[in-house]
Amino acid sequence: MQRRERTRHLIELGGLVQKAGLVELTDDDRATLYGALLDLAGRGRGEDARDILALWKRRGKRAFDTERETAKAS
Repeated sequence: MQRRERTRHLIELGGLVQKAGLVELTDDDRATLYGALLDLAGRGRGEDARDILALWKRRGKRAFDTERETAKAS
Protein backbone atom coordinates (compact mmCIF):
# COMPACT_ATOMS: atom_id res chain seq x y z
CA MET A 1 0.00 0.00 0.00
CA GLN A 2 2.80 2.47 0.86
CA ARG A 3 4.42 1.77 -2.49
CA ARG A 4 1.22 2.69 -4.34
CA GLU A 5 0.87 5.89 -2.35
CA ARG A 6 4.48 6.83 -3.06
CA THR A 7 4.04 6.06 -6.75
CA ARG A 8 0.90 8.18 -6.91
CA HIS A 9 2.67 11.03 -5.12
CA LEU A 10 5.59 10.93 -7.57
CA ILE A 11 3.23 10.88 -10.54
CA GLU A 12 1.41 13.92 -9.16
CA LEU A 13 4.72 15.77 -8.73
CA GLY A 14 5.63 14.95 -12.32
CA GLY A 15 2.25 16.32 -13.35
CA LEU A 16 3.09 19.61 -11.66
CA VAL A 17 6.34 19.82 -13.64
CA GLN A 18 4.30 19.28 -16.80
CA LYS A 19 1.54 21.70 -15.73
CA ALA A 20 4.09 24.44 -15.00
CA GLY A 21 5.27 24.20 -18.61
CA LEU A 22 8.78 23.11 -17.70
CA VAL A 23 8.77 20.08 -19.99
CA GLU A 24 8.07 22.19 -23.07
CA LEU A 25 10.32 25.02 -21.91
CA THR A 26 13.30 22.68 -21.59
CA ASP A 27 12.39 20.62 -24.66
CA ASP A 28 12.05 17.60 -22.34
CA ASP A 29 15.75 17.72 -21.48
CA ARG A 30 16.07 15.90 -18.16
CA ALA A 31 19.45 17.44 -17.30
CA THR A 32 18.04 20.94 -17.80
CA LEU A 33 14.96 20.12 -15.73
CA TYR A 34 17.07 18.66 -12.95
CA GLY A 35 19.39 21.67 -12.99
CA ALA A 36 16.43 24.04 -12.79
CA LEU A 37 14.96 22.11 -9.88
CA LEU A 38 18.31 22.12 -8.10
CA ASP A 39 18.48 25.89 -8.59
CA LEU A 40 14.99 26.29 -7.11
CA ALA A 41 15.93 24.10 -4.15
CA GLY A 42 19.01 26.24 -3.56
CA ARG A 43 16.95 29.41 -3.62
CA GLY A 44 14.45 27.84 -1.24
CA ARG A 45 17.26 27.21 1.22
CA GLY A 46 18.91 30.63 0.88
CA GLU A 47 18.93 33.60 3.21
CA ASP A 48 15.48 34.80 2.16
CA ALA A 49 13.99 31.31 2.03
CA ARG A 50 10.83 32.24 3.95
CA ASP A 51 9.99 35.04 1.54
CA ILE A 52 10.69 32.93 -1.53
CA LEU A 53 8.68 29.97 -0.25
CA ALA A 54 5.77 32.28 0.63
CA LEU A 55 5.91 33.83 -2.85
CA TRP A 56 5.94 30.41 -4.53
CA LYS A 57 3.03 29.28 -2.39
CA ARG A 58 0.94 32.36 -3.25
CA ARG A 59 1.65 31.96 -6.96
CA GLY A 60 0.78 28.28 -6.85
CA LYS A 61 -2.46 28.84 -4.96
CA ARG A 62 -3.43 31.61 -7.37
CA ALA A 63 -2.74 29.35 -10.35
CA PHE A 64 -4.78 26.50 -8.85
CA ASP A 65 -7.65 28.89 -8.08
CA THR A 66 -7.60 30.34 -11.60
CA GLU A 67 -7.56 26.86 -13.08
CA ARG A 68 -10.49 25.78 -10.90
CA GLU A 69 -12.51 28.89 -11.82
CA THR A 70 -11.80 28.36 -15.51
CA ALA A 71 -12.93 24.74 -15.25
CA LYS A 72 -16.17 25.78 -13.51
CA ALA A 73 -16.90 28.38 -16.20
CA SER A 74 -16.49 25.81 -18.98
